[in-house]
Formats: sequence, structure tokens, C-alpha cells
Amino acid sequence: MTAPTKPPHRSPADDTAGADLHSPVIDWFQDNARDLPWRHPEAGAWGVMVSEFMLQQTPVSRVLPVYEQWLARWPRPADLAAEAPGEAVRAWGRLGYPRRALRLHGAAVAITERHGGDVPADHAQLLALPGIGEYTAAAVASFAYGQRHAVLDTNVRRVLARAVTGVRYPPNATTAAERKLARALLPEDERTAARWAAASMELGALVCTAKNETCVRCPIAAQCAWRLAGKPEHEGPPRRGQTYAGTDRQVRGKLLAVLREAHAPVPQAALDRVWREPVQRARALDGLVADGLVEPLPDGLYRLPLT
Repeated sequence: MTAPTKPPHRSPADDTAGADLHSPVIDWFQDNARDLPWRHPEAGAWGVMVSEFMLQQTPVSRVLPVYEQWLARWPRPADLAAEAPGEAVRAWGRLGYPRRALRLHGAAVAITERHGGDVPADHAQLLALPGIGEYTAAAVASFAYGQRHAVLDTNVRRVLARAVTGVRYPPNATTAAERKLARALLPEDERTAARWAAASMELGALVCTAKNETCVRCPIAAQCAWRLAGKPEHEGPPRRGQTYAGTDRQVRGKLLAVLREAHAPVPQAALDRVWREPVQRARALDGLVADGLVEPLPDGLYRLPLT
């Protein structure tokens, strides 16, 4: 039996692959998109921005309750900017990667000071906000304001890698080639481009998943280069796994949990009780201080940051 051969790389410019993908994926999205609060018109640009910060490396199921509480407490950037950054860390709860909370607070302060409290629509102005990179700027501009931008998260990159490039997984880090391909695939019409961005992301989240993909439900299975090649195995560097137990991340989370639950400065002894290994515990605490997530005080006390 002859092994399936990998098809040559398909260029959107050569065979209109982009046009072949847009309509079926957008039509699929129309019928299958999840009803998420940040997709409602009333969420506004601030709701979209909050969701994008929270959804980085965190599943929707964990984000939903925190998102709802966050928007109820801070419905506008100015509301968050008026609070101490430590309150953002406290409200972040156990979403993980709590530096995102500080970055979101910093963005809220900048939006309040520079843009009159309204999330800017201009991509360059979004990119100039603290804590906002290329992905988040493009996502907010696209999802909140309907603009034409290549929005490249992990899900979109996986869809494009399989459907167009013919490989199982994209590279571990986004490459210039991926950005070029994503831009080439963008529909010319702004509204259609924004729908394509959301639809291709949803397809990767629900159907073209990293494991156990369900090609029978995929609206573009018939033209997917990876499926047509017989689904060849990944040939690149090993995929990075997410580990947590026993890591500094786990220790940091335990230390932060103590500080989030306290509304007064916490003594060193209270932090010492959450992890027995003193060297790792000290390293994790030093890292939290260095990241601005914890503020040391005299007499061995610690608190969430006030400034």
C-alpha cells in the first residue's frame, strides 16, 4: 500500500483557496457559533478586550464566571482604572497567568487617560496600549469594530496549517510565513473579513481541535490539504505540553490565593505554610514581587499591589 503523499503547498493567490474557504466556514459559524457574552452587541469593545485578555491560554468554561463578575464590577475601563491594581489581581481569581490582570489594569488606565475612557478603534492606538500585542490589537479591532485584520490565535493557526498548508500542527511560535498566509486569505470586504476571523477561530475551537478533530463536521473537509494527504503525522519539534503540578506556577498560585483572600497585609509565616520546600517557595515569592503582583512591606508583610 502506497503511503499518502503530502500535496504541494497551496497558495491562496494561485488557486483561490481563500475564496473557497470563506463561505462554507462563515455559513457554518452562522449556524454553530457559541452564544458567548462578549459576542453580544452590549458587550462593546471593552467587553471584547476583557474577554481576549482572559481567554489567553484559558478555556471558555473557566473564563465565563470571572468575565461576568468582572464586567458587573467594572463595566467601563475607567471603573477598573480607579481601583488599585491589586484588586484586578484579586478579581482574576484562579484564571492563571495573573500578570494578565495587571496588564489589563494598565490598559484600562491608559484608555482612561489617553482616550477619554473609550477603547480606541484604531489598530495602531490599540497596539500602543500597555499589555496589548499584535494578536489582541487585531482581535479587538476585528471583533469589536468589524475591521479587516488577520487574527492569529492558536485555533486559527491550526485551521490554516491543516486546511491550506497540509500539516497537522503550526509551528510552536507564530512565523512570518503564517502571518503572510493569513493576510493573503483575508476577504477584501471588511465585514466579511471580521466574520471570517471569528468563524475560523470557532472552527478551530470546536471542530479542528488539537486532538480528536471531527472532520465529519468540518465544512471544509473536502478541500482540507491535511485530510487529503491522509493526515500525516506531525514532523516538527515536539509539541509543548502544559505542566502544572509541582512547578513554580503552582507555588505562585498558592501564594497568590492567600493574598487574594486576605484584606490586610499577610505575614511571611502565613505564606510559608502553603508550600513546604523553602527554596522553591522563596523563588516563587521573589518572582511574584518582581512581576509586580505582590508588594513587600516592612516587618515581613506582603499584600497585593496598591500602585
